[in-house]
Amino acid sequence: MRRIGIDVGGTNTDAVLIDDGKVVQGVKVATTADVTSGVAAAIEALDLSANLTAGIDALMIGTTHFINAVVQRRHLTKVAVIRIALPATSSLPPFTDWPAGLAELANGGVWQIEGGHDYDGRRFATLDIAAARQTAREISNRGLKYVVVNALFSPLDPSDEKAVAAILREEIPDVSVTCAHLLGGIGLLERENAAILNASLIALAEETITAFEHAKSRVGLNAPLFVTQNDGTVAEASRAAAYPVFSFASGATNSMRGAAYLSGLKEAVVVDVGGTTADFGHLRNGFPREANAVVHIGGVRTLFRMPDLVSIGLGGGSHVDLDGGTIGPLSVGYRLSKEALVFGGNSVTATDIGVAAGLIDLGDRKRVAHITADEVSGILRRCKEMLEENVDRMKTSAEDVTLIAVGGGAFLVPEELQGVGRVVRVQHGGCANAVGAAIAQVSGEVDQVFQGLTRDEAVASARKLADTRAVEAGAESASLALVEAEDTPIAYLPGNAMRVRVKVVGDIRSTRIEKAAKEKVACQSVS
Repeated sequence: MRRIGIDVGGTNTDAVLIDDGKVVQGVKVATTADVTSGVAAAIEALDLSANLTAGIDALMIGTTHFINAVVQRRHLTKVAVIRIALPATSSLPPFTDWPAGLAELANGGVWQIEGGHDYDGRRFATLDIAAARQTAREISNRGLKYVVVNALFSPLDPSDEKAVAAILREEIPDVSVTCAHLLGGIGLLERENAAILNASLIALAEETITAFEHAKSRVGLNAPLFVTQNDGTVAEASRAAAYPVFSFASGATNSMRGAAYLSGLKEAVVVDVGGTTADFGHLRNGFPREANAVVHIGGVRTLFRMPDLVSIGLGGGSHVDLDGGTIGPLSVGYRLSKEALVFGGNSVTATDIGVAAGLIDLGDRKRVAHITADEVSGILRRCKEMLEENVDRMKTSAEDVTLIAVGGGAFLVPEELQGVGRVVRVQHGGCANAVGAAIAQVSGEVDQVFQGLTRDEAVASARKLADTRAVEAGAESASLALVEAEDTPIAYLPGNAMRVRVKVVGDIRSTRIEKAAKEKVACQSVS
């Protein structure tokens, strides 16, 4: 397999070429305000020959566009929300716990109808079909095209969500429906919030994917496009456009997967020091450990497939206050090559401190000669304290851990840290995020409550369902491997109930790549 992996970060856009499992080349270019230029520049920087370009099997891209849209309150679309739970939950309608400004941007209207199931899987109330159809017509009259459907305990039984989604598609032919049971687990509000964020970003996701396609065309690349996901895996472009929330934390997880691949380690703590932030995560079986609690995105409570990460404002572009002896959290970002002292700018950054300390050789070292040795050591000492504190937050025991340091700002990680047995640095570590994108696999995941089954039967049922979902997403069935399995008995439910979480991964099915490539050629012939 010959692949190009790209990760679009806040400061740099990294790209790598992988051929037969080896990193042939890695490059960094400055991230651009528009998507197309930065991605195209990264591909062009790889200096591919014409023959090699034609032989690329897949283009894998990771991006922060979608989570940035939520955090920055930009590019969000109005969403209609249908909750199927009456007569329950009416006192806490959708958007109840949202920040006011964000809710104003995304709230296109709320409808609540009778239906849903109870916590033990039994029907809570009969689905009001007439109300569902009337609601669909009202949504159509308002001109809303993006709709969320969330039913009470739908992860146990999604039939009501599916029925209402079918009605919406009958009444509004061009509607985009997000069913909450496909995104989140048990937890009505958190699952609903994730679905709303997803629906509000679909228009942006489609625009972004189109920009990626344009970047491919601009450099003459015909390979099929895949977009990386929160769990370190990948999805076809069309699927990624339908579920943009699954790409929220893909940058950090790409780095962790890349770190595991380049180091050969499957159990370790990873720190990815970029230009703006340092992201900490814990590898388990070569994949990032997933968060099993509420995750706040832009001030909104969610509970869906997200890695367990800690991010701090420490990076190569972080502002440095020499008088106060502090570093970050503000950063010059993609303007580093213009604003840092060593590049002729006027801002003291972490990169300038690294150059002054002899940790890295960039730009004009004479421009940082005025920074004293005491000032340099003070900033590096503060940097060391920040790293130690956050490595400790990721640890699951008091024992020393192995720390893999990657990213363009990894020079800020010292060789000795409290709580760390050894620091591992890898070749091409500066582009670990792009490597993680290039080697990504396809996943299938299940988080569901099973009743009336033994533990082994419940886990086997979940594994079978996870395998099916992975194959549907484009995985080669023969390559599927189990990477995570958890089961938790639920004492308050009858029938020997237990919650089972299973995750499997597999290689991209070759027929998917061939099909995508043929469809691309056919589309170009028609145009």
